[in-house]
Amino acid sequence: MNSDGNPKVSNRKLIHGFHAANARLWQNPKSLIEIYLAGGRHDARAQAVLDKAAAEGIKLHIVDKARLDSMTGGARHQGVAAVIDASRSHVTLDDVLENLAEPPLLLILDGVTDPHNLGACLRVADAMGAHAVIAPKDRSAGINATVSKVACGAAEVVPYITVTNLARTLRDLKDSGVWIAGTTMEADTDLYHFDAAGPLAWVMGAEGEGMRRLTREHCDVLVSIPMFGTVESLNVSVSAGMVLSESRRQRTLAGR
Repeated sequence: MNSDGNPKVSNRKLIHGFHAANARLWQNPKSLIEIYLAGGRHDARAQAVLDKAAAEGIKLHIVDKARLDSMTGGARHQGVAAVIDASRSHVTLDDVLENLAEPPLLLILDGVTDPHNLGACLRVADAMGAHAVIAPKDRSAGINATVSKVACGAAEVVPYITVTNLARTLRDLKDSGVWIAGTTMEADTDLYHFDAAGPLAWVMGAEGEGMRRLTREHCDVLVSIPMFGTVESLNVSVSAGMVLSESRRQRTLAGR
């Protein structure tokens, strides 16, 4: 036991913001160790946190804003922070694929290291119903408080799976019948002339560098996003939102 009476947890992480805390509270309450809520709040969102935490038996601390500011490093915490057991969030790619009721729709991030970009990618992945976000362990941002905040709850509900060997994962996905589509300016086709309704994994490279050579070689097809204005490139999360949205649009029209 720790000095505060809680069981020892080797993978404790801090998240903050109402979206992140509420998503974790409702989707995976067993991963919550304790919640810190600003005193003096009597609004509906704060009451919902209080009621749910009590129902789940989660330890709740009422603290002042200065304590929350100190805990979160001055981040915009909205009056709530929580300590989680991140090890309880782990799922494998096999777990995801085995429990789908529709063809897989995946987002693969090759070299996205900025936590703000990762958080935004998780947010659009959740909005467009992607089943998981996949990244290599050695060239990717991890889930931290910044990612959870930017993701507005999506980091707690969208599986984020890091893999040791991305090339091998791409081969395994192909063996499972998933089509691998890499996004690049030098492409075989463009987004609006590509059949994106089937089992699909979209691969996004890092801004500036793009996909690594080996990752590109494992793609079944390369797809570009048409650009009609003066800008030459898009933020990775904007690009991810566009391709995932097109997949979801085509699936909807196909009745999938």
